[in-house]
Amino acid sequence: MRKVILNLAVTLDSIIEGPNGEYDWCLNDQDYGLTDFWESTDAIFIGRKSYELIAANGDINMFLAHKMYVFSDTLAEVAHEQIEIVPSTSFAEDVRAIKEQEGKAIWLFGGASLISNFLQNRLIDELLLSVHPILLGEGKPLFQGIKSRIGLQLLDSTPYPSGLVQLHYAISPEFDLNNVAGAD
Repeated sequence: MRKVILNLAVTLDSIIEGPNGEYDWCLNDQDYGLTDFWESTDAIFIGRKSYELIAANGDINMFLAHKMYVFSDTLAEVAHEQIEIVPSTSFAEDVRAIKEQEGKAIWLFGGASLISNFLQNRLIDELLLSVHPILLGEGKPLFQGIKSRIGLQLLDSTPYPSGLVQLHYAISPEFDLNNVAGAD
């Protein structure tokens, strides 16, 4: 079975985007293992807002080497055959079916509401968090609506001279989601 791996940048205070949606705080002075991670995946799960952001910035083409699944109830069409829309009505079933297909790991790209839904439905296998050496104080928090403990097992940690620390966790078998609130 394929793994779903949440891989994203986060501040030390657990913010994934600034108060105005900015992510200019992300270090991009080196690869930080992204090339190796990219090669270990062949599909991307992404929310509508994140998809629209990378499409508007002109970054969509670099993602099209992988199959992309956009989770949305409002997006009517996409511009490329490598992109498929997944509605909320069949969200968990579709993800489980995709995980059962042959292939490499799947990158859960974001955003925060999608991550909450994945947690609620027990669909994340691993977390790969690039913790940036900055505190934003406000913005969009990474984890929303978590009401109970979620056990994690540290698989690896990689510090970089820039101060970025990459943390790689597996979700522990005692992953308890009885009290995780649904996403908006």
